[in-house]
Amino acid sequence: MKKVCVVMGSDSDLKVMEACISRLRFFDIPFEVRIISAHRTPAAAEQLAKGAVEAGFGVIVAAAGKAAHLGGVLAAYTTLPVIGVPMGTSVMGGLDSLLSIVQMPKGIPVASVAIDGAENAAILAAQILAVSDPALAGRVAAFKAQMADEVATKDASVRARFLE
Repeated sequence: MKKVCVVMGSDSDLKVMEACISRLRFFDIPFEVRIISAHRTPAAAEQLAKGAVEAGFGVIVAAAGKAAHLGGVLAAYTTLPVIGVPMGTSVMGGLDSLLSIVQMPKGIPVASVAIDGAENAAILAAQILAVSDPALAGRVAAFKAQMADEVATKDASVRARFLE
């Protein structure tokens, strides 16, 4: 199975990104976690992205705040899918991060999840890897079926409450 590379611009992003790591573990997806800054360590970002395929990665998840250039820098140097996680910020609540990630120039796409949407980034990474991994596809399908069952159970409970 291909691995997921979880990259953060700062260790301050780790608290949010623990949800991504937890969900990757839930799906039994191997991963590596790195702290690399697009601005303070650009050579390291380039090296990571250029070597990602050879390192066995299938998806890169890049979490960054404010200017949030990390995902775009990584995407410029790799053919792998890159998922950007815009981090909440004190300046604009993360809207600055979100806009930086979704406004990539033509030819350098970065997928985006919600502000602080670390868990969804892991689920999207799992879905991408599941295209070529039937066992993982089964785990993702089971996860989605469980979510649907939980909603149906809550729906039945709410409907019964108001039908009394």
